[in-house]
Amino acid sequence: MTHKNSLIFRLAVPTILNRLFDYLAPENINLNEIEVGVRVLVPFSNSEKVAVLVEVCSDTDIETAKLKSVIEILDDKPLLSAKDMQLLHWLCHYYHHPIGYVFCNTLPVLLKKGEAASLKQETYYYLTEVGRELDDLTLERAPKQQLFLQRLQQHDEAVNTETLKSWDKSWRASITALLKKQFIASEERDSVSYHPLQSKMETALTLNTQQQQAVNKLTEALGHFKVFLLEGVTGSGKTEVYMQLITKVLEKNQQVMVLLPEITLTPQLESRFRRRFSVPIVISHSKLTDRQRLESWLAMQTGKASILLGTRSALFTPLKNIGLIILDEEHDSSFKQQEGLRFSARDVAVMRAKLWDIPILLGTATPSLESLANVEKKRYHTLHLDKRAGAAKDPKLVLLDIRNKRMQQGLSAALLTQITEVLEKDEQVLIFLNRRGFAPTLICHGCGWVARCQRCDANLVIHQQKRQLRCHHCGDRYQLISHCPACQQNQLSPLGLGTERVEQLLQKTYPKKKVVRLDTETTQKKGQLEEYLAQINRGDADIILGTQMLAKGHHFPNVTLVVLLDIDSGLFSLDFRAPEKLAQLITQVSGRAGRGEKLGKVILQTRQPEHPLLTTLIKQGYKQFAKNALVERKMALLPPYSYQALLRVSAFDEATPQAFFTALKPITEKYNQGSILVLGAIAAPMARREGRYRFQLLFQSEQRMVLQNFLRQLMPELAALKEAAKVRWSLDVDPIDLY
Repeated sequence: MTHKNSLIFRLAVPTILNRLFDYLAPENINLNEIEVGVRVLVPFSNSEKVAVLVEVCSDTDIETAKLKSVIEILDDKPLLSAKDMQLLHWLCHYYHHPIGYVFCNTLPVLLKKGEAASLKQETYYYLTEVGRELDDLTLERAPKQQLFLQRLQQHDEAVNTETLKSWDKSWRASITALLKKQFIASEERDSVSYHPLQSKMETALTLNTQQQQAVNKLTEALGHFKVFLLEGVTGSGKTEVYMQLITKVLEKNQQVMVLLPEITLTPQLESRFRRRFSVPIVISHSKLTDRQRLESWLAMQTGKASILLGTRSALFTPLKNIGLIILDEEHDSSFKQQEGLRFSARDVAVMRAKLWDIPILLGTATPSLESLANVEKKRYHTLHLDKRAGAAKDPKLVLLDIRNKRMQQGLSAALLTQITEVLEKDEQVLIFLNRRGFAPTLICHGCGWVARCQRCDANLVIHQQKRQLRCHHCGDRYQLISHCPACQQNQLSPLGLGTERVEQLLQKTYPKKKVVRLDTETTQKKGQLEEYLAQINRGDADIILGTQMLAKGHHFPNVTLVVLLDIDSGLFSLDFRAPEKLAQLITQVSGRAGRGEKLGKVILQTRQPEHPLLTTLIKQGYKQFAKNALVERKMALLPPYSYQALLRVSAFDEATPQAFFTALKPITEKYNQGSILVLGAIAAPMARREGRYRFQLLFQSEQRMVLQNFLRQLMPELAALKEAAKVRWSLDVDPIDLY
């Protein structure tokens, strides 16, 4: 039964229930003043929640007497535009995620808590006409005031209290005196509108033919939806193409969103952008405070900033006048959210560009097989940068066979000789190892006992400096022990390689050389990563040792030797994507060598020198590897030639998930007309994690729409099962990790 004659607010409330909720509008409200996209405060269950207004209507299926009223409307103007809301509706339907979570969890934390959507105001001080014309003698009896006046005359811009504090901590008395004399004035401004420019902006570099062609084609596409894949070898000058293209967009008074896979790449790119562009630039990533992220969000939403540099979550920032999206390192798996709303930032960015009718540029040296398949289907347009920029030459790749060779902490004698030769020339060496910690595990030489996590089916990792055993899956930590708990002998020894252990060997072998280790442990402190990168660029580091964060984006001109210590593990994985990830990793890490004028060399230590993946990469490059891999995927009907959704289920015992799957089976069969391949339910490759037993069920179809229609019918009935309430479950559409 439909009830009328009351003004109804239809709201997205953050809850696991995948539906909108009807509330009565506040009394004495002017309907003309209300727009969808504002936040409201509502009573929900036994608490109050911040929700988003999705629709205003006069119909409801619930008796109006049973409806609760909205407590308060929190915004004067919509925070989300109609297109923003259209994108969020699409997200909800494609990823089958509760609509309230989609709408509310894409807002900054402080907005979700109900804080005002306004930029922070700061006091700025500037010279008056009188103050500008004063000479040095006017304030000779007040030297401190004179000093501040001179600084302001040199600065020629308004300054905030932070700048004054950097000039002199006891600034207040002098500034108050200058205000009284009306030599300076002050005003309240938001922190974004005032943008301190570099005294001299960098000029654009001269582009080579391929770079210029890329800029031209993209410039022609401005104002229309088109997806470009910029396939540029490492060091080919993709960033310069980005910057010259951004200039074209800024000339049209439009905004640009630039997405990066890792926080580690943000400082370097931010620094380059600030030296080039005389517009407000904001940053958004998880290491910022909630206040900083809100300021960035509002600066773009109000149009006060022109460029947004951010990681995956920055994708949902509303832009008042967006003209272009750039997604750098498009192949990177960091663009896929692995919990909550499991979205692919690359795929959602393409949908966002389509809704706003603007071009999107996907840049990479190692395109994902999904993007290459889209090029095959003529959905994406390819642009090529085949040569390194400037005088840089492609590095030489060498396979170093370590079978039957004596090893020191994973380094062969032949490798140490090569490292020594490079260091003697005062050049830098970069050593890549995909494992942090001291060693992957602790083993007893006496009885074979291995240190395992009590809550996960995983070995504990030794962290020698902290004297700890850690689980890299659940985060549990244990004291490092000296005696085996099984046989009580003191024959415990580390097994396998970790960055700490390799660091110790390098420091011992090269005591006069500076070793810098870059991994998540050494870069936890704020500013630590930037300091390490500055050391490397100054030439204060001789050997750079690290994990994934070294693989992409960084420009180290004096690195002439790059070493990959342990690549064999990626050759024999259960994951069908492992060869692609390994080929991308090798190519990306190799790209750090010889980026200046000196010739670079890349050494890959392996026990599998004849492996076809390695020989193809060495002799024919990533492009040929990708062609071969696409043929294999097509024959096996694996993505990108089929589409998948993974249902993950876990509980503290094994029986509960099995009961859930038993209840789900008839529903699955009801909606599957034979076009969906159902694999499982089976135990996950890591069957126990954080004390929970994990199972999974994979749905696969050759047609995306067939899979989507199946999920659309299945999910409401799955959520309604009483067995579903006893397990923790999640759906991952287009999974990239089957673990």
